[in-house]
Order: sequence, then C-alpha cells, then structure tokens
Amino acid sequence: MLEGYRDPAYPRLAMEYALAVLVLVSLVALFVAAPLRAGAAEEVSEDARRAELEAAKEAKYREIRDAQLDLGMGKLSEADHRVVDRELRGQAIAILEGLDALSPDGESAPPTARDGAKPPSEPREHAR
Repeated sequence: MLEGYRDPAYPRLAMEYALAVLVLVSLVALFVAAPLRAGAAEEVSEDARRAELEAAKEAKYREIRDAQLDLGMGKLSEADHRVVDRELRGQAIAILEGLDALSPDGESAPPTARDGAKPPSEPREHAR
C-alpha cells in the first residue's frame, strides 16, 4: 500500500537538510581556520614593524653621523655634542632592542652580522 507513495515535500526537505549541513560545515571551517588567518595577519604586522624599526635605525645612525660632522665642523661644542650623542645613542639602543625582540630565535646579534649596517664609531678627539 505504501510502496509507490512519495511525500510531495520530500525534495524540499532534502534541500533544506543539505543547506543546513552546508552552513554547519562552513561555520566549522571558519572556526578552525581562524587561528591560521590571525597568524598570517600577525606575520604581516611583524614584518611591517621590522621594516619600520629598520628605517628608524638607519635614520638614527644618520643623526649620529650628522652630530659627529657638526662637532668636526665646529657647529657643536664638545659638551653639547656629548649630550646630543648620548641621547641619540640611547634612542638607537632602544630601536635595536625593539629589533632584537622581533628576532625569531630571541638571540641578539650585532648590527653588522644582522643586516650589514654598521653603527657610527665613537667621535674622535679633534684638534682645534
């Protein structure tokens, strides 16, 4: 008696069931992939931070060299140069510490080994 009988709502129910399964699978996939997406965003932000610190380091080295040149040209007195040099070198150290904090192994490397940039040398005594 029920052999040939089909419910007319069966195709609609099957479609709703398939849609519900698809939505559920999509939500699970989004939940599982969330850490992967966050990791990629973190890498991009770390790369941007590293580039920002590298540029700041080069600018600070330039400022230190300029101060040394100003001392040599007589634009700065020895006392003024010591104050400026101490402040600039302190700022450069903070930048280098920020770069070291971003290094993957956490070990500090000297600037020449890390990226080829050499910090300015200590100022020489100038004869007047």
